[in-house]
Amino acid sequence: MDGWNKFQSSLSGLNLGQSANKFAKGFNSSVQATRERLGQVAPDEITELPQEYKDLEARVDALRQAHLALFKVTKVYENESYDYPNQIQESIAELSTNIGHGITNFAATNLKGTNLPTPSPVAPQVSQHKTLPHALGRAATNAAAALQRTPGGDEDKLGKALTVYADVFDNIASARIEQDESIQTQYLRPWQTTLSTSINVAMKARQAVRVSRLELDAAKQTLKTTGPVKQEQARLDVENAEDDLVQKTEVAITLMKTVLENPEPLKNLNELVKAQLLYFAAAAEALSSAQGEIEELSVAAEGEYRKSRDH
Repeated sequence: MDGWNKFQSSLSGLNLGQSANKFAKGFNSSVQATRERLGQVAPDEITELPQEYKDLEARVDALRQAHLALFKVTKVYENESYDYPNQIQESIAELSTNIGHGITNFAATNLKGTNLPTPSPVAPQVSQHKTLPHALGRAATNAAAALQRTPGGDEDKLGKALTVYADVFDNIASARIEQDESIQTQYLRPWQTTLSTSINVAMKARQAVRVSRLELDAAKQTLKTTGPVKQEQARLDVENAEDDLVQKTEVAITLMKTVLENPEPLKNLNELVKAQLLYFAAAAEALSSAQGEIEELSVAAEGEYRKSRDH
């Protein structure tokens, strides 16, 4: 490594202006980082950062991982079909229908006045929410309608129960949409903002500390190998690097403390729980009421069935 040290010393001594000095410092830092990574620098030659700084680093890392872990899962609330995988098939069918409507309406408009048969314009299919509650409500509605269209269908107990079930899930579906919208605005966006702003700023400040520390240790290595003529300049470089590291460390400590003391993540998490609570409470209340009605129909149907078997 003597060759590297001499090369670093020669670069440090070049008088090529501020940009050249910046390049030389960057190069020396890269060499220092490489030597440390390869285990060519003794532990006692690596500047020790304050314990407070290292403790804050660990806590910020944990906070960042906590944000990322929860965000990775809760991001599904941005896509309303997260609980209904069959929506892909429905979306394809819906797209095909809309294309067919588009072609029909195009023909209806452009074939007027020709000898070709002109189709009647058709209204495009209304887009439907692709959630499990919406799908359950639609399925129950269609099933009830099919039963009630048959002779005596108005008195069909299963048809009545399916109607109750459909009405309940229409309400639950509306609550689901309200929950998702609330989570997106009150939790997801602020949560992501914390990740991309305050935590990211603290991470950049830590990177600045790392670079400054490498520059200091590189300057110390240069001082060790510099000849008497340039000793004074090398010593000044070390002092400046020490001042820079102290300043950047203090800034990073302040920013990390600010991130860790920020109450917004707790507030955001509370909003997530509140939105979920309102949704599940609304669903539970609606289902409880419906279950009572359906149970009455079930008991009545079972009684009629047994009575018919007794005769």
